[in-house]
Amino acid sequence: MSNPLRFYTNPMSRARITRWMLEETGLPYDEVQLAFGGDMKSPDFLAINPMGKVPALLHDGVAITENAAICLHLADLVPALGLLPPPGTPERGACYRWMLFASPLEFFITARRHGTVAPSMEAGYGNEADLLRTLESAVAGKQYVVGDRFTVADLYLSAFIDYYIRIGELAPTPVLQDYAMPHLQRPAAKCANARDDALAQPVSKPESEALAEA
Repeated sequence: MSNPLRFYTNPMSRARITRWMLEETGLPYDEVQLAFGGDMKSPDFLAINPMGKVPALLHDGVAITENAAICLHLADLVPALGLLPPPGTPERGACYRWMLFASPLEFFITARRHGTVAPSMEAGYGNEADLLRTLESAVAGKQYVVGDRFTVADLYLSAFIDYYIRIGELAPTPVLQDYAMPHLQRPAAKCANARDDALAQPVSKPESEALAEA
């Protein structure tokens, strides 16, 4: 890679997932710390992400936003690491499935927190029972959600499971903990968390509210 990736982040945001993925890849990157509010809504950053939210990634001048898209792109940059199954395989499709499944999970939990859950026939997340049963059945008794090795889908699901358990939005069931917790002990995960923990500044809002804004 001719130029380092540029990573726009805040340590109290969903960008922590992207940092973990960056550390897994071993790719060089520069980071730009942005404060909530002014920095993220500045004209310079809005030119990169009009949503004014992190994470965002610049790769040779091209902006990539949305955590899942960034993580999948990073996996493609290091094919030798096997963070995505080979193109054209059923396992690749399954990896996409579980990466993107995290979106309705997040949408539902956010809606439930704020008392605005939509009717299941209208909402992409369906209903709570189906959603949580699908999540638990995907990881029950498994070390990896797809195939026989760690992939970006394991990183993504584990990060969400860990966060929602910590803020009390998912029950810490043995099924979820037995799956997610070992992945959180990976060296890249520990390195990423240590970096973000060191950067985190005291805030007046709970972490869950800050993350909801990012």
